[in-house]
Amino acid sequence: MKNFITLIIVIILIVVTANIFQQKLKEGVPQKIQEAQINPAIGHRTKEGGCVAQGPLPDKACTPGAIFLNVTTEEICIKGYARSVRNVPVEIKHKVYKQYGITHHYKGEYEVDHLISLELGGSNDIANLWPEPAEPRPGFHEKDKVENYLHNQVCSGRIPLAEAQKKIANDWLEVFNSAWAN
Repeated sequence: MKNFITLIIVIILIVVTANIFQQKLKEGVPQKIQEAQINPAIGHRTKEGGCVAQGPLPDKACTPGAIFLNVTTEEICIKGYARSVRNVPVEIKHKVYKQYGITHHYKGEYEVDHLISLELGGSNDIANLWPEPAEPRPGFHEKDKVENYLHNQVCSGRIPLAEAQKKIANDWLEVFNSAWAN
C-alpha cells in the first residue's frame, strides 16, 4: 500500500511539473533555462573574427549553427515558441557585425539572423548568428521562406527535426533552390 501511495504521489508530481513547464513555455522560457540548454551540436565554432560570408551563406568557421539541446518537435510546434525563446541583446548583434567586418550598414541592408531558426530549435548562441544580407537575392527574405517551409515540414511530420536543422545549417540555399526553382 505504501508503494502504491508513493507511486500516485510521483505521478501527480510529474503531471504538475509538466503543466508548469507548458505554462512557462507559453509565458516565455526563463533565460537561465535557455542558457543551460544551448549546445552547438551542429558544428564547432573555430573563429571569432575575420569571418567572411560565402554569398548568401555564413562563414562555417564562425557560424556553424547551434541548437537548444533538449528542444522537441512538440515544443517548436506550439504557437509562440520562437517568441518565447528569442533573446539576442543589441551588444551581441554588434559583436556579430564586428566579427564579420561590418562597421557600418543601412537599416534593412542586413539582419542578424539565426542560421538555424528558432522555429527549428536554433539557439541564440553566437555560433548560430550572422549578419545576413537582404541583397543580392536570395537573401534574408528568401531564407525566411525556407525557415517557414522546414518548420511546416517538421510540424506536419514529413521530416524529423534533426534533419531540418541539418538542412538549414548545411545549405539553406539548396533547400530554397529545390523548393522554389522554376
